[in-house]
Amino acid sequence: MARKIGSRYTVHQVIGRGSAGTVWLGEGPDGPVAVKLLREDLATDQVLVGRFIQERAALTGLDHPRVVGVRDMVVDGEDLALVMELVHGTDLRSRLEREGVLAPQAAASVIADVADGLAAAHAAGIVHRDVKPENVMLDLAAPPGPGGVPRAKLTDFGIARLVDAPRRTRATRIIGTPDYLAPEIIEGLEPRAAVDIYALATVCYELLAGFTPFGGGHTGAVLRRHVTESVPPIPGLPDGLWRIISECLAKAPASRLRAAELAERLREQLPALAGLPPLALPAQDRQPAEEPVTPAEAVYAEADTGTGAHRRRRGPAVPLVAAPAPDSTRDTHTSLRRPSAQELAGYAAESRAQRATPAPGHRGGRRTALVRRRRLLAVLLAVVLLLAGAVAAFAAFGGGGHDHGPGGHAGRAPRAAVARLDGYRPVPGPRANH
Repeated sequence: MARKIGSRYTVHQVIGRGSAGTVWLGEGPDGPVAVKLLREDLATDQVLVGRFIQERAALTGLDHPRVVGVRDMVVDGEDLALVMELVHGTDLRSRLEREGVLAPQAAASVIADVADGLAAAHAAGIVHRDVKPENVMLDLAAPPGPGGVPRAKLTDFGIARLVDAPRRTRATRIIGTPDYLAPEIIEGLEPRAAVDIYALATVCYELLAGFTPFGGGHTGAVLRRHVTESVPPIPGLPDGLWRIISECLAKAPASRLRAAELAERLREQLPALAGLPPLALPAQDRQPAEEPVTPAEAVYAEADTGTGAHRRRRGPAVPLVAAPAPDSTRDTHTSLRRPSAQELAGYAAESRAQRATPAPGHRGGRRTALVRRRRLLAVLLAVVLLLAGAVAAFAAFGGGGHDHGPGGHAGRAPRAAVARLDGYRPVPGPRANH
């Protein structure tokens, strides 16, 4: 059933669904388009609508072969829509799930394409903020790139930025997909271009290994690993490609490559990667032993991820937004509680304390306990001595009260002086003559 979007576009059928809205196949003045119709609650948020209008010039002006272009942005009553270029192909997530990991040359070619698109966006002052396989389209209508894989185009520019409006997202929340979040976002810093490089390197890792470096398990554990753990190397990966990935996954944003540098260095690796087969890594979907989530990890997530002990699993990204059925345009923009600086510092202090505290029964632990008992006894002895001295002083100086009898002290002269006064008789003096 046809539906009008604004005065220029007509949509005919749904071709995808996601947490931010629904994607329709549509028709415009210049031919077929993809129309992303945002959810009703987003369309009624006046702050978001204002931001939507402000972003229009920046997003529609981003024109690059490796970017799915935004042709128009429509605000019409309760409709809020992005009109985008229609790409004849599939998203990278569907390709990964259908055919498995890519050969190193094909993976490097796809990531280099996306890096080209990011370089153009960053030069225009636009940060994507949600780079992931779902937002990378493979253009089947264009000639394939190196390694035989279709050329890649990055889509959904501005969605994370639009959804993250002040009235919708408090300062203690994060917008994004946990497996691809850069450490600085988790720690509460303003997202800059480096967060896209970190996410893109995570996608590259996933294309090669079949799983993300820090993903799997409870959301809080995923976010903690981004901040605290080193990226595990991929066995069998050529050193040149691994150095590029690990540099882009650096914890410090300033240590990562820029998008243009990343694209250039990846293309330099393409000849050396030619002919290499996909990496044969052990299966990652086995169920390991259960591992409970610590309180320090649990504060990272507000999403309902089930009850009981959570399983830590190094496998494919865990979807946090349930959908009726998989589709090629699904989103996973999920609100997560951002840990405060005190919580992050507390976790670090807890880790240091656990490393420094000797295990029960350890010789150092018994010695520490003995020293503590001796100190406690010394303090108690000092208190007892002080109390005894106070009682003795009171008995010596204040115990007689106000007795005025022979045994008393108050109100009379010393006893020797009283004896002399008792034996005194005045000597008669001369009498006065009258």
